[in-house]
Amino acid sequence: MHLRTSLRAALAAVTTAVTVLGVTAMGTTAASATPDKATAPVKAAAAGLPERVFAPYFEAWTGEDPATLSQQSGAKHLTMAFLQAATKGSCTAYWNGDTSMPISTSTFGASINKIRAAGGDVIPSFGGYTADNTGTEIADSCTNVNSIAAVFQNVINTYGVTRIDLDIEDNSLTNSAGIDRRNKAIKQVQDWAAANGKKIEFAYTLPTTTSGLADSGLAVLRNAVANNAKIDIVNIMTFDYYDNASHNMANDTKTAAQGLHDQLAQLYPNKTSDQLWRMIGVIEMIGIDDFGPAETFRVEDAAPVLNWAISKNLAYLSFWALQRDNGGCPGTGGSDSCSGIEQSTWYFSQAFAPFTSGSQNPSDDFSVAVSPASGSVNPGETATTTVNTAVTSGSAQTVNLAATGLPAGATATFTPASVTAGGSSSLKLATTSSVTPGVYPITVTGTAASGNHTATYNLTVKGTSNDDYSISLSPATGTVIAGDATTTTVNTAVTSGSAQTVNLAATGLPAGATATFTPASVTAGGSSSLKLATTSSVTPGTYTVTVTGTGASATHTATYTLTVGGANPGGTVANGDFESGSLSPWNCQSGGTVVSSPAHGGTHALQVAATNSQTGECSQTVTLTPNHSYTLKGWVQGNYAFLNVSGGATGSAWTSSGGWSQVSVPFTTGSSGTVKISVHGWYGQGNVYADDFSIS
Repeated sequence: MHLRTSLRAALAAVTTAVTVLGVTAMGTTAASATPDKATAPVKAAAAGLPERVFAPYFEAWTGEDPATLSQQSGAKHLTMAFLQAATKGSCTAYWNGDTSMPISTSTFGASINKIRAAGGDVIPSFGGYTADNTGTEIADSCTNVNSIAAVFQNVINTYGVTRIDLDIEDNSLTNSAGIDRRNKAIKQVQDWAAANGKKIEFAYTLPTTTSGLADSGLAVLRNAVANNAKIDIVNIMTFDYYDNASHNMANDTKTAAQGLHDQLAQLYPNKTSDQLWRMIGVIEMIGIDDFGPAETFRVEDAAPVLNWAISKNLAYLSFWALQRDNGGCPGTGGSDSCSGIEQSTWYFSQAFAPFTSGSQNPSDDFSVAVSPASGSVNPGETATTTVNTAVTSGSAQTVNLAATGLPAGATATFTPASVTAGGSSSLKLATTSSVTPGVYPITVTGTAASGNHTATYNLTVKGTSNDDYSISLSPATGTVIAGDATTTTVNTAVTSGSAQTVNLAATGLPAGATATFTPASVTAGGSSSLKLATTSSVTPGTYTVTVTGTGASATHTATYTLTVGGANPGGTVANGDFESGSLSPWNCQSGGTVVSSPAHGGTHALQVAATNSQTGECSQTVTLTPNHSYTLKGWVQGNYAFLNVSGGATGSAWTSSGGWSQVSVPFTTGSSGTVKISVHGWYGQGNVYADDFSIS
């Protein structure tokens, strides 16, 4: 996956295996209190995996028991992430690269037995972002094909599995030697399995665009074909597109898979269309992915993806990750422990469970929503809202409606009191003059044969109250350049009576500017962060932004003076094209010099001398406008060419290219505006060349 695994996996520093004649001798197991460690042998899977299998990823580094989470979530099959070397150059794999977690029945053996006893199974996964990024993916790390094959065989023999997943991304996509070794090892293991009567499948997990694999992913498959390595399944990670586009994640899953189908048709021309779909798996990242809110897989995306995947008879459906399948951190992107969206715990595990063939038909289920979701009345008045239901899987069923959380003196009436899923009901909330003013979250519950779901309506009862509050801003003024953002803190305080909910809003912003409160409402006495973001189209000037707090007792305001300056000025990189023929004002490590060839533009370029003992860094100091956003750009060629910004800002990017390639590093200056820009190579990778630097 694109997510980074834990630090202990990334920092594991000891490897203890010796490879002899294709057999790997594993290190001893450290003592552990985790529930999944036992020395009992693992009972081999009685047969292969189901024809279609839903198997979400289990984060194996958390110390949790996969059997327990499998039982709690209802996900009978799990993809276990990840197996990798502890250090680059090693031919021994450990769970998460942790030398205390070897491939052994003492690691997850008892848990796998429990999972199989409950009718499920596991799929071990090699690689993942951290391993692929650090050179500890087993075929990147180990240069002996026999030893790589022995690691795969050890996993098969130890855990009795019938499928191995290979998560290849980041640097592993461009490591041609590692790609070739891996596919040769796959072929060797397949021959070994055939000769020994064992069933084994290999699946590749690869990043994708919304229209199919990039060429780097196709190169992995082309090499497999060249090595006669049978790839049974190709899983695409339908998230982390990082294309700065708006996304409907369910639709993008379908277009990405269709693109892969068409690409596989070129690689495997003798397969029918149905056979090609049977080679495809999709992996979602539930909730907000690593890129951010623009790439959010929502609750309502689950049913269309499930139904489409079943209709195409895909081989595999999964998501990253089981431990994220909860709504514990609304608004947080890329977390390992929660989805970042509002959802019930195990929602996606239960929604996708019917994908597994041999399981029951998709269970009946439904959703409940209210529109509008809030309203205000004076005591004695009535508010109305519409309760909408929808079928999320299976067939429509009768849904009985009820409301709880009403204040004393208020009643709720549904018309009708029950609906067939897909229908709607009118909810009337009537108050009497005796209702105490305040904000009341009303829980609307729909109950059906399959279970119940809820939605919340916030009822504000206005009227005379001793409760009151104040609102203020700190700071109350700010200046930005068009295209930048500024923040202030909205503080509230109880001035009389009791605390109440205060909803926040901002008005008076110029065209092209937005206001975001985090959170959007507070309990009086609390605070919220207000971000005022501008675009480059905002007209320079001074604007009075009114921040309004609305509570049950009253409305209060505070003002913020926002000054917007002209477009962000660029900066100058002195001697950025090296046409002076000299280094000044660049400062370089030993061997750095200006050369006439290769040159990107003009007749000169910078040679960065990376050796076994230095990166060859060349740098200069640039003074820019404080607290503004910029982008450093430069053309480079060579292995591991890095552009960096440090000092008053932080940013870095790199590439490896045999020809000229432009690298961009976005950054934001600090209060001084002074930053250090630099270019360097990497130890022992040879000279890097750079030319035509600019800051915009």
